[in-house]
Amino acid sequence: MQDYLRNLRKPLLILHSPQDEIVGIEEARHIYEGAKHPKSFISLDGADHLLSKKEDSEYVATTLTAWAQRYLRRKAPHLDRNREVPEGKVQVETLTGPYAQAVTTGRHNFISDEPVKVGGDDAGPSPYDLLLAGLGSCTSMTLAMYARRKGWALTHVSVRLEHERMHAEDCAQCPETDGKVERITKRIALEGDLDAAQRQRLLEIADRCPVNRTLLGNPTIVGVLDEDEA
Repeated sequence: MQDYLRNLRKPLLILHSPQDEIVGIEEARHIYEGAKHPKSFISLDGADHLLSKKEDSEYVATTLTAWAQRYLRRKAPHLDRNREVPEGKVQVETLTGPYAQAVTTGRHNFISDEPVKVGGDDAGPSPYDLLLAGLGSCTSMTLAMYARRKGWALTHVSVRLEHERMHAEDCAQCPETDGKVERITKRIALEGDLDAAQRQRLLEIADRCPVNRTLLGNPTIVGVLDEDEA
């Protein structure tokens, strides 16, 4: 371990709680003393090993973000986390960087970006990531709500999604037969004491979530210039 630390040649941040009952302070000390600068140590007083309390995990996330800025090749975009928009509306604005965007939904703020391989900074999920995340979230919520209403023993839902572009002849489930089509595959894992009929019914209900219906309903998208913001 000591040889590895001496040859690491990377910035190192050690976070440790005096109340950690799994890893003692002596282990953190050995790591810190064995590593070369730049290195930092932060005490997480009151936290447990798994950061079970929300305030502890949020503190670590905020601290780690600030600490890492010094070592990132490109400064991360600044995000105004105090911005809010009315419920049911979403606002997206450009940030620094080639593709980074500030996204505000209600009182929630986050960054959308593109992966490094296409010229972005990977500072946040891509637009298609967000599209799939919305569909997956809606699907899981709908299944949980339906199972609760039915009194079924559904204990956990996992939805894995993939977006593909393919030739129409390669897509057996697609109505088109010519050219290229787009397909989103939802792989749904259901946990709980469910029989085959219940699982099949939940699979059918998965296609009835609101976001699923919107995507299949061929919605009209209208773009207008917002003169008030010009």
